[in-house]
Amino acid sequence: MSLLHRVLHRLLPPLNPPLVDWHGQTVWIVGASSGIGEATAEALHHQGARVIVSARNALQLADFVARHPGSQALPLDATDRPALQAAAAQLLALGPLDCVLYCAGHYHAMRADAMDLPDMVRHNTVNYLGALYLLDAVLPHMLARGAGHFSLVGSVAGYRGLPNSLAYGPTKAALINLAETLYLDLHKKGIGVSIINPGFVATPLTAANSFPMPALLTPKQAAKAILAGWARGDFEVHFPKRFTLWLRALRILPNRVFFHLVRQLAL
Repeated sequence: MSLLHRVLHRLLPPLNPPLVDWHGQTVWIVGASSGIGEATAEALHHQGARVIVSARNALQLADFVARHPGSQALPLDATDRPALQAAAAQLLALGPLDCVLYCAGHYHAMRADAMDLPDMVRHNTVNYLGALYLLDAVLPHMLARGAGHFSLVGSVAGYRGLPNSLAYGPTKAALINLAETLYLDLHKKGIGVSIINPGFVATPLTAANSFPMPALLTPKQAAKAILAGWARGDFEVHFPKRFTLWLRALRILPNRVFFHLVRQLAL
């Protein structure tokens, strides 16, 4: 953490109630069969949480449960709204959900001169609409309870337009904006909201990248950063800082400077 962040954390209260003690807490992770979602589920299980893992791959979920006694697998497709509604109803009938994380994602590098509209729609359906379906399924219960935490996995690709990110970046920008609006609407109602913006993480989604990925992290490193951000009560959890701080700085550059700089770096 930078000196500025340490000072701010001392002077200002956290934006969310810090999530520190996970014992007895119930966490539902949608998109937990591999990568960041699986690693976060594992880290939470080790911290004493009751973890429910969802994804399309039932075999991988069953393997996770076998390796993490006490966890629960609930296979589903995040783009299937009725399935999400039914799963949420099933879980909420057993008790409240303390934290819900949307980690389902679809990613292919894409440029405008090779635009693939069906794949762009697939990005939007998985990355954004699935998050809305999950939100619709759990938010009424969080509002009625006046508690809970809703978290979205975005990406630094959502900060500004970047090469190779024609399909992926806009969906992550939408998640960032959604999280900001949710925070403003829900904070006073006792509900925590966070957006997780990773840099490059070695997952099945990024394995197909043909370009160098700077500051590449493992999923376990990503999960550690996520839990640390939740423990601080952060609204935005971004990592690794040695990479993401540079990308955050791009957000404040004038367009002339931003486009010139990115074009040079992308050559």
